[in-house]
Amino acid sequence: MTDVPHQPPQLAKANGIELCYEIFGAADAEPLVLIMGLGAQMILWDDEFCQQLAHRGFRVIRFDNRDIGHSTKFAGEKRLTMTELFKQRFLHIPIAAPYRLQDMANDVVGLLDALDIASAHIVGASMGGMIAQEIAILHPERVRTLTSIMSTTGNPRLPYPTREAAAMLMAPPPTTREAYIARFAQTWKVLRVGHFPQDEAKDRERAERSFARGLNPAGVARQLRAVLASGNRKPRLRQIKAPTLVIHGSVDPLVRPAAGKDTVASIPGAKWLLIDGMGHALPMPMWRTIIDAITKHALGTKAG
Repeated sequence: MTDVPHQPPQLAKANGIELCYEIFGAADAEPLVLIMGLGAQMILWDDEFCQQLAHRGFRVIRFDNRDIGHSTKFAGEKRLTMTELFKQRFLHIPIAAPYRLQDMANDVVGLLDALDIASAHIVGASMGGMIAQEIAILHPERVRTLTSIMSTTGNPRLPYPTREAAAMLMAPPPTTREAYIARFAQTWKVLRVGHFPQDEAKDRERAERSFARGLNPAGVARQLRAVLASGNRKPRLRQIKAPTLVIHGSVDPLVRPAAGKDTVASIPGAKWLLIDGMGHALPMPMWRTIIDAITKHALGTKAG
């Protein structure tokens, strides 16, 4: 599926920084913004995934969050230590961060402004789902529909990640190209939970592409701090007015299924889709289910 209009990556000034973005689909199609998760460049929304969404009638906009890919990099702050994590979890001591999820939400709104888009369908995965929730809370007029995938409310009472998934998150960053490629495959094997030959066959290509665009381990650390410093959104989620769909995998080891259930219970009128056998990833065999759900939610809401 390559016969969709395509605008190659370029930079836009947004919220006082620069964001690298890319567009698939016709200019007059329904605008849909994809927000990726912690430490993930926009290309982890696979090209073909974006093309399939564009074929469904969307103008698909993917972008690098601040501190990742080709968007603006920040400075300062060290990697999160286990001591800080312990204090945050058990002593409820706030973690210092140079920015928070609200700032990242304002980045997305700034990108919409730069593209002269009054409102869009907002789809976020993992940390991207948290950012999407913040957009719907802070800027309700900019959100046509909200889709929160494998994300959470920030409720501290929710189950923690599995030990194996948490270890991948906290592991020191690799320092060489081959080490990064090996870690990439290892990480996604843990997060996908199960055997997905199509994805495993593409892992090296995906890792090489991410490495070639440039890594920023310090930026990933700052993004993690932003997540933890932003606290519990659960009481504020009741403010969301946008039609909301919550998608979660039944075997997610990082953001446990209870977090998705907590999200759907916290947003008035939200719809729930639990995908059996899906972990903390968007495996290729499950694209059809996910894209069908997003399309029905967004365009079905419009039709209604």
